[in-house]
Amino acid sequence: MKDVTNLYQEFGDERLPPGQRETSKFPVLSKGETPTWDPDTWEFTVTGAVENSLSFTWEEFRDLPTETQRQDFHCVTGWSKFDCEFTGVPFTDLAERAGVTDDAVHVMFVALDDYTTDLPLEDCLRDEVLFAWAFDGKPLAREHGGPLRVVTPHRYAYKGAKWVTGVEFLTEPELGYWERRGYSETADPWKEERYS
Repeated sequence: MKDVTNLYQEFGDERLPPGQRETSKFPVLSKGETPTWDPDTWEFTVTGAVENSLSFTWEEFRDLPTETQRQDFHCVTGWSKFDCEFTGVPFTDLAERAGVTDDAVHVMFVALDDYTTDLPLEDCLRDEVLFAWAFDGKPLAREHGGPLRVVTPHRYAYKGAKWVTGVEFLTEPELGYWERRGYSETADPWKEERYS
């Protein structure tokens, strides 16, 4: 298992970002209802500024090479959960498979419930950004984004789309769901970038 809980050293002096409180629980926060999904019809796509658009069934996605990481999880509402074990497909692996073009600068994640969230490409091309399908050795619970969510331990967790079904590489920045509603585009917990 890869331990990335020390990544905070790149951003700040303390593992717990300012304004956060540590919790042992894993609260559930979503913009709406938990969507239903069918493993027989579910599809994950990689599109946009890439040399090869990709599409995976659930079975095909689960067959991709995976890794397990120990990460910290920081919610914009003020809580952090340490030592989460997520298993999934590294973002960098999918980016490499798709062949991201030189003019790509931004990434948009899309989800089953029509949620979107965006990040600069450089914030996604980090080893600890995962498309996670397991938490603490068990399939990711539906309320936590199962079957698949993005985890971004260096950013507030609203940047990690639950129920993610695709990623689009963009040549111009676009704002996602919460970003259009005043949340920070950069979302650095150690700078308390909660709102724009």
